[in-house]
Amino acid sequence: MLIWHGRAAGELEQMDLPDCDAQKLENTYRQFGLVNRIVSGWRRLYVKELRPVLSAGPASILDIGSGGGDLAVMLARWAARDGLAVRVTGVDPDPRAAAFARTRTPIPGVDFRQAHTAELVSEGAAFDVVISNHVLHHLGTEEFNELLVHSDVLARKKALHNDLRRSAVAFALFGVATLPLRNSFIREDGLTSIRRSYTGAELSALAPPGWTVEPGAAFHQVLALHRRGHER
Repeated sequence: MLIWHGRAAGELEQMDLPDCDAQKLENTYRQFGLVNRIVSGWRRLYVKELRPVLSAGPASILDIGSGGGDLAVMLARWAARDGLAVRVTGVDPDPRAAAFARTRTPIPGVDFRQAHTAELVSEGAAFDVVISNHVLHHLGTEEFNELLVHSDVLARKKALHNDLRRSAVAFALFGVATLPLRNSFIREDGLTSIRRSYTGAELSALAPPGWTVEPGAAFHQVLALHRRGHER
C-alpha cells in the first residue's frame, strides 16, 4: 500500500511484539532519547505549552506510554534549569518499557510505573498536564477513544498528544536519516509508524468535541485539550 493511499493500520511495530529481540529492544529504548530530541519537537511544546503552566507553581505531568523514559527525564531537566517545581510520572503498560525506565539514573521529581491509564482513573489521580509522544498511531479505535476519555478525566489544565503526521516526504527523509542507527528497531519501526500515523484531516475527523488538532514540529501534529484559561 502506498503511504499516501491510507493508513497502514494493520501493520505492527516489531518492538511491540512480545517475543522481539531483547537486545534490539533495549537499544531502541536507549536511542529514543536521541531521536526524540531531534524530531519530536518537545522543546517547542515545553516552551509554549508546558512552561506557562509549570510557572504557576508546583505542577505535575503525566507521560502516557512513556517507553524508555527519555521524555519524562528531558522535561524534568528543562524545568529544573528554569527553576520550576514539577513532578513527572511516566506510565507504560509494557513491563519491558517500565523496567528499562526504572534502570535510569534517578532524577528528582521523576517516577516510573507499569500501569494503564484506567488504573490511574480508578485511583482518582489527577495531573496538571497529560501528555503522550508517538502513541496515537499505535492504538486501535477503542484504545484511541479510551485514551482521550481518560486524558479528559486525568488532566486538570491541558492534554497534549504529540504524534507523527503521515507523509511520503517524512517517510523518505526518516528512512535516510536513520540509516546509521543499527542493532535496534528505530528505523524499521519508525517507517512503520509513519505509515500507521494520521494525516491532519484524518486526525481531525476523529477528534471529539473539545479536542483540536494543532501543528507540531516538522511532520508532527498535536491532538490537544485545553481547559478554559489555559489556551494557547
